Parts: sequence; structure tokens; C-alpha cells
Amino acid sequence: MSTPGRFYDDLATDYHLVYVDWSDAVRRQGSVLARLIRERAGSDTRSVLDCACGIGTQAIGLALQGFVVRGTDISPKAVARARAEAADFGVDISFGIADFRRLDREVEGQYDAVICCDNSLPHMLTDDDMCLALRGMRGKVRAGGLLVVGVRDYDALAVERPHATMPLVMEREKGRSITFQVWDWAENGESYALSLFVLEESAGVWHTRCHTTTYRALRRAELDEFLERAGFEDVRWHGPEETGHYQPLVTARRPAT
Repeated sequence: MSTPGRFYDDLATDYHLVYVDWSDAVRRQGSVLARLIRERAGSDTRSVLDCACGIGTQAIGLALQGFVVRGTDISPKAVARARAEAADFGVDISFGIADFRRLDREVEGQYDAVICCDNSLPHMLTDDDMCLALRGMRGKVRAGGLLVVGVRDYDALAVERPHATMPLVMEREKGRSITFQVWDWAENGESYALSLFVLEESAGVWHTRCHTTTYRALRRAELDEFLERAGFEDVRWHGPEETGHYQPLVTARRPAT
């Protein structure tokens, strides 16, 4: 099973294929997150650190909404693609490579808001790594500022333990693509191995790639406790029915003093 950095390096060129329309998702998620951040942190919120920026989905979306964005990620290949995508969208974003367990050493300054979306935090499989990650994020949030984390709904998923997602079949310029995930759950239901399959058609020939990683099935009560241990307060959950985002979002505030 690959490390998170290797997983996202391998996935960087394929990541957009998990969306029906990635460019539309950039704009839609940027609008959703901008509204939530301004509602929770104030209309004057300006600077944002996306510490799990990947290929730029949320970072670019927030830049389009007028935020000053810094994007970092553990994957050099994802960051390289994010830079190129930001240029194509016509937004100016500062990008860098950083592990969110080491944000205090690898990212300078503090921000009005820090975001960590697309189910990135559950890559932290141990309690120690989870604490390091959230304390690192807290250190990058200015006093009184906001943290936004997006995760899958593991309260439901850990009960249902699905073994696969429905295939997404798309007609694209160069041919069809099919993406789907296979989930192999640990016996205790606390984690699962994910295999993301990407099939692409070119000139009538199908090419298959598989990207693998492991996720922690992070329940809400667990994350609430980790956030409080890391020094956050005013923890609130926001469901898709409230925000329009495709995953649950949790917001938390760094104390003002």
C-alpha cells in the first residue's frame, strides 16, 4: 500500500477523472467554501491556507472568490499540476510542498482560515499523527481564525461498510473514462484500504490504472475530541444539505486569546 505522498503523486494526472466536470467542481466548491468561511469567520476574512491542496480544486475555487490563497500539499506532482491549473484559470496562488504534520516548519506565517478538504485528514492513521496534523493546522490559524475540514460521513459508512462505489462513466474528448473505488475494510471497521480504478479508452483500446491508499474511518465524535485536544473551540458540523458541499464539513475556531 502506497504512502499518501506516493498515492497523490500517482493520482495527479488522473484526479480530474473522478469528477463529472472538474472545472465546474472548482467553481462550485469555491463558492460553497467562500460562503461558509465568511459566515463563520466574517466578511473581512481574506487569507486562506489550503494545506491539502492537491491539484488545486479548492485553492483555485477560493482564489476565484477573491481570497488570497496559499496552497500546500505533500505531493510534488499534485502541486506542479495545481500551479499549471491555477495559471489556466487566471488566478495568482502561492504553492509549496508541505506535510501537514510539519506545517510549523514548512509553512511560514498565519492565515485567517486554514482548510483541509477532500477527505485528506483521514490519511492520519494513528492518534499521534492526527494530533500532529491538527496542532500544525492550529499553528497556522491566526488567533480567532477558522479551520475547515472536509471528510466522508464515516458515522454512516463504518456501519454500512460498502465494498465499492458506483462506476462513473464519462464521454470525454479523447474517449470514454470509467472510475470507481473498491474498499477493503479492516475487521474492526476502523480503517479500509482503498483501490481507485481508472479506465480510459483511446483509439478503441482500454487502459487501466489502479491507485491504492489506506484511510481511517474517522467518526465525528473522534474528530471533535482531536480538535479540542489540539486547542480549537466552537466546533460545528455542516452537512451537505446545509452547505451544498459533497462531503460533511466541520469548522472550528482558534481562541482569540
